[in-house]
Amino acid sequence: MTNVDLSTESAAAGGSPALGGYLAAPPGAGPFPAVLMIHEAFGLNDLVRGHADRLARAGYLTLAVDLFSDGGPRRCLVSTMRSMVTGRGRVFTDLATARTWLANSPLSTGKTGVIGFCMGGGFALLVARDGFDAASVNYGRLPRDLEGALRGACPIVANFGGRDTTLKGAAARLETALDNLGIENSVKEFPTAGHAFLNEKDLGPAVFRPLMRVMGIGPDPESAPEAWQRIENHFARYLKGQPPSTAP
Repeated sequence: MTNVDLSTESAAAGGSPALGGYLAAPPGAGPFPAVLMIHEAFGLNDLVRGHADRLARAGYLTLAVDLFSDGGPRRCLVSTMRSMVTGRGRVFTDLATARTWLANSPLSTGKTGVIGFCMGGGFALLVARDGFDAASVNYGRLPRDLEGALRGACPIVANFGGRDTTLKGAAARLETALDNLGIENSVKEFPTAGHAFLNEKDLGPAVFRPLMRVMGIGPDPESAPEAWQRIENHFARYLKGQPPSTAP
C-alpha cells in the first residue's frame, strides 16, 4: 500500500500538475486485474483508502486517484462537480491518465474496472465507456442525458439506497436506461440503506451529522455486506473470468 505520483503523466496529457493517488496491491507477485477507484466529495481519505485495501484483499490492484491533488476539496470541489454536470474538464483527463497508468502497470493484467462512490459514482458512470472492462456505481448521480452518456458502456453493477433522499428513483431510471441500451447490468436499491451506506462510519463535520442522518446519509451495516459482494462478484466475472460467489 503506497502513495503514487502521476504528475508526470498527467501534466503531459494536460491534466492536473500534481495528480497522485493511493495504490493498494494484493499479496503475491501478480499480475492482477486492476480497479480505478474514484472518491466521494470529501476527497481521498482513510475511508476511501480502506475501500481500496478491501479490493486489494479480494485480488485487485486498486488505484484510488486523488481528484483534489491540486488544492484539496475546498479549492477543487466546485470545479470537479461542474465537470460532472458538463461532462468536460481536467478531471476527465486525470481519470484517463490514471486508467492508462494502472492498465500499463507491470502488476496489472490489463483488465481494468472502475468503481466510484457518491461523487465518484457519478464519474464512474460517465467514464464507463472509456476503455474499462467493468464498472461499479454506488449511489452516484445520474447524467442528464442518461442514455446518451451510457451508450457503449461496459457492464455495470450499481447499488443505491431506498432511504437516500438525494437520489429518489435513480436506481429504476438507471436500470431502464441500461436495459434500453442492451448493456449488461445489475442494479439494486436497498430498502433500509441511505446515501453513503457502504462507508463504515459517518463522514463530514460532526455538527452536520444529525442533518445528514435526516437526509438519509450514513452507514448501513445490514445492507453493505451484500452490496460489497455484488461488487466483488461483478469484478470477478468481468475482470477475472470467474463465476460469482455466494459468500455473504
